Amino acid sequence: MSQPAPKPDRTTSISLDSSVFVGRQQEMAALEAALHDALSGQGRLVMLAGEPGIGKTRTAQELAAYAKEHGVQVLWGWCYEEEGAPPYWPWVQTMRSYVQQASREQLAAEIGLGAAAIADIVPEIRRKLPDLETPPELEPGQARFRLFDSITTFLKNAAQNQSLMLVLDDLHWADRSSLLLLEFLARELVESRILLVGCYRDTDLSRQHTLTETLAQLSREPVFRRQVLRGLGQDDLGEFIKSTTGVQLPQNLTDTLYVHTEGNPFLMTEIIRLLSESGELTPDHIGTPEGIKIPDGVREVIGQRLNRLSEYCNEVLTTASIIGREFDFRLLNILNGEISEEQLLQAVEEAVSFHLIEAVPGRMDRYQFVHALVQQTLTEEVTTSRNVRLHARTAEAMEQLYAAEVEAQAAELAYHYSEAEAVLGTERLGHFSRIAGERALAAYAFDEASAFLSRALEAREGETGPQLAERATDEDTAAILLALGYAQAALDQIAGALSSFHRAFDFYASAVNVPKVVEIAEYGHSGYLISGMSELIPRALDLVDPDSHDAGKILANYGYALGVTVDGFDSGLAALERALAISKHENDKVLEARTQANMANVYGFHAHWEECLNAGSRAIELNMDLDDFQSEMRARIWVASALLAKGDQDQASYHGEHMLELAERRRDRTWIDRTLRPVLTAAVARGDWDSAREVCRRYPFGLSIPVTMFIDQMVGDADFGLDTIDDVARQDSYFRSTTDWIGRSSFVHMLAVVARITGDSGVLALAESNAVNILSSEHQPNQERAANLTLAIVAVERSDKDPAERLYRSLVSADQYYAWPLCSDRVLGLLSQTMGNGGQAQIHFEDALVFCRNAGYRPELAWTCCDYADMLLRRNEPGDGTKAMSLLDESLAVSTELGMRPLMEQITERLDRIQAPPLPAPTYPAGLSHREVEVLRLIAFGKTDREIAEELFISFRTVGNHVSNILNKTNTSNRTEAATFAAHQGLT
Repeated sequence: MSQPAPKPDRTTSISLDSSVFVGRQQEMAALEAALHDALSGQGRLVMLAGEPGIGKTRTAQELAAYAKEHGVQVLWGWCYEEEGAPPYWPWVQTMRSYVQQASREQLAAEIGLGAAAIADIVPEIRRKLPDLETPPELEPGQARFRLFDSITTFLKNAAQNQSLMLVLDDLHWADRSSLLLLEFLARELVESRILLVGCYRDTDLSRQHTLTETLAQLSREPVFRRQVLRGLGQDDLGEFIKSTTGVQLPQNLTDTLYVHTEGNPFLMTEIIRLLSESGELTPDHIGTPEGIKIPDGVREVIGQRLNRLSEYCNEVLTTASIIGREFDFRLLNILNGEISEEQLLQAVEEAVSFHLIEAVPGRMDRYQFVHALVQQTLTEEVTTSRNVRLHARTAEAMEQLYAAEVEAQAAELAYHYSEAEAVLGTERLGHFSRIAGERALAAYAFDEASAFLSRALEAREGETGPQLAERATDEDTAAILLALGYAQAALDQIAGALSSFHRAFDFYASAVNVPKVVEIAEYGHSGYLISGMSELIPRALDLVDPDSHDAGKILANYGYALGVTVDGFDSGLAALERALAISKHENDKVLEARTQANMANVYGFHAHWEECLNAGSRAIELNMDLDDFQSEMRARIWVASALLAKGDQDQASYHGEHMLELAERRRDRTWIDRTLRPVLTAAVARGDWDSAREVCRRYPFGLSIPVTMFIDQMVGDADFGLDTIDDVARQDSYFRSTTDWIGRSSFVHMLAVVARITGDSGVLALAESNAVNILSSEHQPNQERAANLTLAIVAVERSDKDPAERLYRSLVSADQYYAWPLCSDRVLGLLSQTMGNGGQAQIHFEDALVFCRNAGYRPELAWTCCDYADMLLRRNEPGDGTKAMSLLDESLAVSTELGMRPLMEQITERLDRIQAPPLPAPTYPAGLSHREVEVLRLIAFGKTDREIAEELFISFRTVGNHVSNILNKTNTSNRTEAATFAAHQGLT
């Protein structure tokens, strides 16, 4: 065996670790300012981005040193490229470091009630606080919220005693769950003494990368700042070399180094080290740049430095690179068992002296490569055959080393067994993948759980492709399938979850495993899986006592599944009544609340608004003493819907705002999206445009984009041009794919109303196609009414009598209600008018007026007055003219107060037509109309289109049409020529 290579020549001093931070003064000033903001209680999040080796970690280290000087505690966490890191790994490292140095009393005070939740991912907490109680079980989304909120509260409490700087390095390799926690914490940083610094390679990101989505979310937070690091400037390079080596290089050699490195600090550092170690970075060798061979590329530089190591040191480092970026000396010792521990220590010390690896601070016998590029260079030189065998040896050695706590290493073991599958097979791979998946699921890391459990299933069934067996064949496979189903359901992967649940259910039913059968049958009480799970429920009911508590839990789901079908109202309610009776007999308030929430859903689907209110209100009342987020939210959203339908927008607003607060507190995007509908409906229904727009700005997704478009059209702030059409098309695609059919119905209604305001036949056709698509697909009763309301507007706009009669018969049977932004009686009045039945239309319009006035639905009131007046003016019976004038005055007053310019313009034109005496129309030059002359005069006075619209009380779009007509009629090409024409004709 070769002797260790001599240590590098230290004649030329290399002090890179303590060097002045050259070329980063501006960046450091900004980072130091962020730190001082955090010290003053204004938390900050800074992302350091750049290419590999650009100095992200080095910059964070400099900032950390500065922070420590100001009394800040600095905690580090790293992400690793290999799959072996467990979920939340960078966060686990930061919290573990803090827990290890905190006293028991300090930790108990700071971690508070969330200790047990956090201890599931940081076991050191339970060792220091052994008497923790197991937290109550929650739905997956709620449980993950509890974990995230507990971690956030812990870190903020800890920072109250001593400000914290958290550094998360290599975030481009972070697992999805770690990024979700990062998003959560970012929203809570504003009032904290925390500076969070993240480092990532921007060159590694694509639009599909998980970090890209996280960065988009973070960019909306006021605490966020991105700092992109570039290479050092050419002028900084000489100073950098002098400060790190003490050598002043000639300018031509400095320029040559810059050409090779483009200012990349890591590459420059490695080249300087290489030249120094080879003895070439001395005055004798730097006379001319030709005297020194500078390697091309960072891997060639690292490769040449590795070549200077002893053969044995290279072998040790190669083995270490297979273990991972960080490795345990004890594990390395097992893998190199043919030599003594002393020889291994010499090899490790040699690598440390060459600055290729370093000790992990605070971790006995733990080392890491100084840069991921060093590890990558080593692993890329290993042949495939040797790589597989090294992974196999590593996996077996890890099982030996960590035998007492092997499950804690499951993720890393699954990775190594996966890489060694060709020589070791799939048995151990499947075993540790399952353990890793179940641990990830317990930590609410659903993406990682799904990946591990899918791999475990493939390994167990001997499959590598997508075609898996139709059912489980043993208890272990069924357990994997059930856990996988939970992970997929939490990720909204509905088709996959249903397949997993069905396969597991088949096995448990055949084995008469009643607890597992009930567990699956009662899962998903929130309803989003019911449509695919309902066929399992009768089979589950056959296996339990019909009056048992288990039967009650199953029936609560079954009643919902039946009740939201067209013909299942009675049978669904019957099942829910049985579940309700069982819940009261068993004194199970949670089951009672869930059953009442399901009843509210069923009544709401069938537009039984009073019963919906009663059931939903009871569920809300029960939840005052419970913590069942799903049942409370489902009850409140249907109570809000019923209140809006009945015209009580004040109470609907209360429930909507309360739901939005609950959803925001839990960072539940799905429920925020659903809650936007009642919140926006109430605001727009009362004409509170500012409040609605503020909500749309805060939550720019779901209904917010079409609502913004709708408000713009209502107040005449925008043309319905190509950009708007593109937005509508994107929303059309969104609502066709979403499960929020109520949101889709509202969107389709908005399209119909906008088409009526603008007269745009293309938008009308889009509304019609959406409504037809709803009716042609599997739908609930409310969806049919919603689609028919839209088709009614289409029939009215086209003056199509036959479909108007058919749609009238379909809609008239229901009680009056408000289906935003339409009052059902106004639509019935328009249909009656289209059918030629003025008397019937009058009854509906009068009912609509009473409803809208009582409800405070002012925009709809203004449009109803206008439509009613139009009907009376066309009918022209005695008294109709006077009644129409009164309605138009009311409509003008409301629309003026709300700034509804398109409606104001329509009413003004009608009033002008009614009130004007029958005088001969004046003649104007070039065939200009009276309105066009008014516009032309204002053009001549230098008014803009916006100013003209405001002065004449017409829409911005109408002004544009008038201007176009004026230019055509006067044969002028611009506004200046048109103004000249007006002056010559005496029109000014």
